[in-house]
Amino acid sequence: MTGRTPNLWQRLRYIGGATLPPTMSDWVLADLTGPGATRRYLTRFLLPVLPILCLFLLVPGPVWMGLSMMALLYLPLVYFTIALVYVYRRHRLVSHGFAPELANVAEQRRIESERAAYESRHPRT
Repeated sequence: MTGRTPNLWQRLRYIGGATLPPTMSDWVLADLTGPGATRRYLTRFLLPVLPILCLFLLVPGPVWMGLSMMALLYLPLVYFTIALVYVYRRHRLVSHGFAPELANVAEQRRIESERAAYESRHPRT
């Protein structure tokens, strides 16, 4: 690991979809496939929208109306953001020059360990 991490400007551009220089490829790989990758992805997509949605609270009327308008937009955003985690991760890996199969390395390891545990319990004869 080179130890290079992006500065604030590079990180903001990265969050916006830009690619980082190849010298930071270790950081990108850890960001997209390491522990907490899904949490970081969801945070980057779902938190910045909240202040904008809070503008609905300024609409004249009862508070529940503003909250309902916020929910009407935010709930589908949450649903589709969760549904597209894998697609987004593969896209980001490819755009940084990595193999798209790296997007599900943790899942593959889990499947292999379950398979090994199953085969140790139920050997073929």
